[in-house]
Amino acid sequence: MALTLLSGLVTQLGHAQIAPDLEARKARMLERFPQSDANKDGKLSREEAIAFLKKRREGMEKMKSTREATLKPTHADVPYGDHERQAFDIWLVEGATEPTPLVLFIHGGGFRGGDKGTASAAFIRKCLDAGVAFAAMNYRLSDVGPYPIMMNDSARGLQTIRHRAKEWNLNSEKVACYGGSAGAGISLWLGFHEDLADPESEDPISRQSTRIVAAGTMNGQSSYDLNDYREWFGIPDLQSGPALPAFYGVETDADWERERVKKLMKDASSINHLTNDDVPVYMFYGRPNTEVTADTPSQIWVHHVKLGLKLQEAMNAVGVECIVRGPDVIPENDPYGSMEDFLIQKVKE
Repeated sequence: MALTLLSGLVTQLGHAQIAPDLEARKARMLERFPQSDANKDGKLSREEAIAFLKKRREGMEKMKSTREATLKPTHADVPYGDHERQAFDIWLVEGATEPTPLVLFIHGGGFRGGDKGTASAAFIRKCLDAGVAFAAMNYRLSDVGPYPIMMNDSARGLQTIRHRAKEWNLNSEKVACYGGSAGAGISLWLGFHEDLADPESEDPISRQSTRIVAAGTMNGQSSYDLNDYREWFGIPDLQSGPALPAFYGVETDADWERERVKKLMKDASSINHLTNDDVPVYMFYGRPNTEVTADTPSQIWVHHVKLGLKLQEAMNAVGVECIVRGPDVIPENDPYGSMEDFLIQKVKE
């Protein structure tokens, strides 16, 4: 999820001459990965950072090699734009006699990192066994530019897949999206945003729909508006985490009050696009519904189950299905049992 941060930090840690910004980078690492503090003293030592980085890098390399060895995509790194990150992998259902539905994975990483290679191998297998094709997509990050390039890239990737549906034996009308964190937010945005298709375009890909039939989220955000976070958690002076400034191109605290940024925050937040004809949603959260204070690390509150409960409240009000599940948030009625089974069922309906 944070390969750039990890690679740069481990390089600095390995040098005898410590770079001036090392302490700041260690602080950011501790905020994003509290588990790196092995002795739980609230500080990240050089030794703890090196040990954590090594273990994480080894784990990601092992995961990547296992995935490549056991689940090689039917088509890998299919481009949908000129940038190197505008690409997706796709796994097709072998021997299918009828066009198959598709589940599309959009990775997380705070819009600053992440990779399509983090798609769950177990879920890919489960989809293929159920006769459902699977795709995993990259998109440009905030180091390239601010919102809406991430959302627009994902929409363009989806349109490219639909453009090639006949070639790949896909049912272009049966597509669901899911992801974790940033990928969850993009999936919700596609699920609620008006169709970006341009029927009059000379470009056949641009004529394709960006609408989907369902969205799934893991630790996802229904809003990227700092004002919503402050209201929902009851903390008027809640400060943004490390991801949001780059997401909006914010450079100073004063920028948060500029009309340009306020407008972007409203538009980037999927909850503001919700209408009664939008798609059903299944939201999973890994942390319990605990209290958030001004001292709570942003890594916790930006993935808080309350962000799902607020969306569920809004979706219930317009009569659209929304299931939220967490360690201490158990839905009264969940006919699916898991986000994975929800997505498979929805694309096969």
